[in-house]
Amino acid sequence: MRKFIPIIALAALAGCGGAKNEQTAMKNYRVTPIEQVQNSAPRLIGQGWMLITAGNLSSYNTMTASWGQLGHLWNKNVATMYIRPQRYTKEFVDREGTFTLSFFKENYRNALNICGTKSGRDGDKVKEAGLTPIATPAGSVGFEEAYMIIECRKLYADPLKAEAFVDSSIPAKIYPEQDFHTFYVGEILNVYVK
Repeated sequence: MRKFIPIIALAALAGCGGAKNEQTAMKNYRVTPIEQVQNSAPRLIGQGWMLITAGNLSSYNTMTASWGQLGHLWNKNVATMYIRPQRYTKEFVDREGTFTLSFFKENYRNALNICGTKSGRDGDKVKEAGLTPIATPAGSVGFEEAYMIIECRKLYADPLKAEAFVDSSIPAKIYPEQDFHTFYVGEILNVYVK
């Protein structure tokens, strides 16, 4: 794990709910070994939801997700996530080298619902959700209200394919429009926990 190194300069956020000075915003977080959170991944991701975010404070997008894994692959600690092709956040994840997964307590469920049902193409859903974007020391975007931010470096991306499903009922049930998710594997660089 890399150590937290404060960065004094921070880009101003134009129209994205307002940002805080990085030193102030990240002071409540501590770097935590991934091993301390990996075992709780099914509860964190499947039941708790998360925000997948890519970009920087001047240009980013986020979306709510409940599918993904934390694990070990290619001799690295990794996070795997899935994004449908029509999601605006996919453009940012495809373009950027890093992304974050932000986790929230249950009282933010409405905010996550807004971020999961509205598109960043159509307006400032982050502001509407009442969330505050912050930059990690490496410049990725997380949210001050999150109790944990996992920062990842993108390693692999590939769209799912109908012919690859061994259980042929899944594409018919989950992908009637043939809009298969792209799955992304990211190396976990930092885990920030409040």
